[in-house]
Amino acid sequence: MTRADALASLQEFAEIIESNVPLGPFTQLKLGGPAEVLARPRSVTELTALVKRCQEREIPFRVLGGGGNLLIREEGVRGVVIYLGTPAFAQVTVQGNRVRAGCGAALENLIAAAVRHGLAGLETLAGRPGTVGGALRNNAGERAGEIGQYVRCVEVLDSAGQVHLRDKDELRFHYLGSNLDDPVLLAADFELDPENRDVLIKRLRKAWILRKAHEPYSFQASGRLFKNPPGLSASALIEQAGLVGAKVGSAQVSDRDANHVVVDEGGTARDVLRLVDMVRTRVQDRFGVELDLELSVW
Repeated sequence: MTRADALASLQEFAEIIESNVPLGPFTQLKLGGPAEVLARPRSVTELTALVKRCQEREIPFRVLGGGGNLLIREEGVRGVVIYLGTPAFAQVTVQGNRVRAGCGAALENLIAAAVRHGLAGLETLAGRPGTVGGALRNNAGERAGEIGQYVRCVEVLDSAGQVHLRDKDELRFHYLGSNLDDPVLLAADFELDPENRDVLIKRLRKAWILRKAHEPYSFQASGRLFKNPPGLSASALIEQAGLVGAKVGSAQVSDRDANHVVVDEGGTARDVLRLVDMVRTRVQDRFGVELDLELSVW
């Protein structure tokens, strides 16, 4: 079967797919080329049927979350990009001290629901962009707490389009990562501790203010570049290497947090990637430390 024939087989899903859709607007960096096919399934049934068809026809697919730390190359993305921002994958419900969230839900919506119901644990993640699914894959958090410690189970979809439930005992979370390597994360259950809502609101506001004070301004197209090396700060290393404000094309090291890139209007993904190479090389030469990329690149 030719590639054209494989893609033609997706016409059964004509109501939920579009061709050559620019992906930049779906990301915080606002850069990059189009998806060959963008799919917006409206139900788990549509999603599983689409994944099965991609598997049968050997069409590559990716899942697009909130695009909070994602760089799309100018060449765009071949195959199918599945966007789970539709209501079926973005619901958040609370029952007792358990919260269930669709993995397409904005992380901020999950946090707000927990705080509103007087449930503690997730409020320290305030101010982080992206979706619940992205936060789970990357175990969003820091010393104040990580999302993985509150997870009780995750509903996933495998590459054959089969739904499975992964319990706490088989989940592993670590710094900026997890063993959630399934192609699609559908929903997750969290178990949280009751606490006074006013106390939670104060903690949430403090976390939000601290985060926003060090990140690029909200009007700037930006992304976080590197993971912190063990026992070190990527921001501090970049700053000590004299790279604050360093610029390649329209991409620049932020003067608010040196581990962020900001991009002027008209910038390109190539500018960002060249800046990444320059920063990584300078830090390696100066301190002998190799920085691992935190920014996802498609």
